[in-house]
Amino acid sequence: MVPPDPMLRTVEGLADALDVVAEHAPERLRFLRRGWYAAALQAYGGSARTLVVEADGSPVAALPLVAKGPRWLGLAEVPGCYWPFRSFPVAEGASRAAAGALLAGLARQVRALRIGPVQDGDPALEWLRAAAVARGWTLLDRHLADSFLLDLPTSKDWPRAATLRKNRYLEKRLAGEGAVAWEWSPPPFDDLADLERRSWVGTRTDGRDAKFTVEGHGAFWRAAARDPALAAMFRAAVLRVDGRAMAFAFGLVTGAHAHVIANSYDPAVAQHSPGRLLAYRDFVRMRVHGVTSVDWGAGDSGYKQALGARKGPAMRDWILVRPGLEALAARLLRRRWRRSRQPVGGQA
Repeated sequence: MVPPDPMLRTVEGLADALDVVAEHAPERLRFLRRGWYAAALQAYGGSARTLVVEADGSPVAALPLVAKGPRWLGLAEVPGCYWPFRSFPVAEGASRAAAGALLAGLARQVRALRIGPVQDGDPALEWLRAAAVARGWTLLDRHLADSFLLDLPTSKDWPRAATLRKNRYLEKRLAGEGAVAWEWSPPPFDDLADLERRSWVGTRTDGRDAKFTVEGHGAFWRAAARDPALAAMFRAAVLRVDGRAMAFAFGLVTGAHAHVIANSYDPAVAQHSPGRLLAYRDFVRMRVHGVTSVDWGAGDSGYKQALGARKGPAMRDWILVRPGLEALAARLLRRRWRRSRQPVGGQA
């Protein structure tokens, strides 16, 4: 028997199907839940609709959309937060026919769709991209940065003896500042925000890139943590001196994969390398709990490579433009789009 064609339906708002699809998406994308997008709408504004593709009665893809610019332009984008990327959930094994159904519905509703920033090889993008090219869509991309990946060694002699000796020396010096404590817990957002204000982000920039402050993106992370499934993925490693947070590492763990979202430290203890000390302790703990790979995002390449990270996939912004006059115009604007690189970490 020939399986029925995939069916597409449009849901006003964020569909519950987002959670169903996310649970069947590749492991590293399973944080792309309804609560993730709801947090983005709450923090950054906009109203959403969701295109849901069903095959054999079950949802296999769910694409949330928000309007970008004046509605008459017909432009839309995937909502979300920059960290670690903006994508949408697609069940593993979703068919080409399902991608075609999504594109057909998308073409009826928008002229162009922005997806990103995402890393090269993003499963949802690749699934949709192949079908888009086959159906005459024009794709524009712009390179934003390169990501860094860390494969956690499985050998028992990692970290190396020399690394451990250096870390013990630094920790001994750090203890001269006060009582040192290492903490792993659900994110203490207020403490993280307080530390960010003391860090270089709070003292040397306008603070808009801070992850947990009111001036930065604190509203997003606090809202996302209201989804119990997302909250269970969030991890914060905190170094305290006399009870005060002096360094932190915040991440999102999906099974054997961890996304490191933010690191920061108080300059008052910078001479003791608190970020390095906390990172090594955090990675050792991750490994004990089954994490094998760490996506460290973009930026700070020297620091990351010194701790063993390697250059990973590029991060790009994509615009998919439907066939017709819009696609022709898009091809004429391709060079301009590629030159319009935004700063890494921006929310635009």
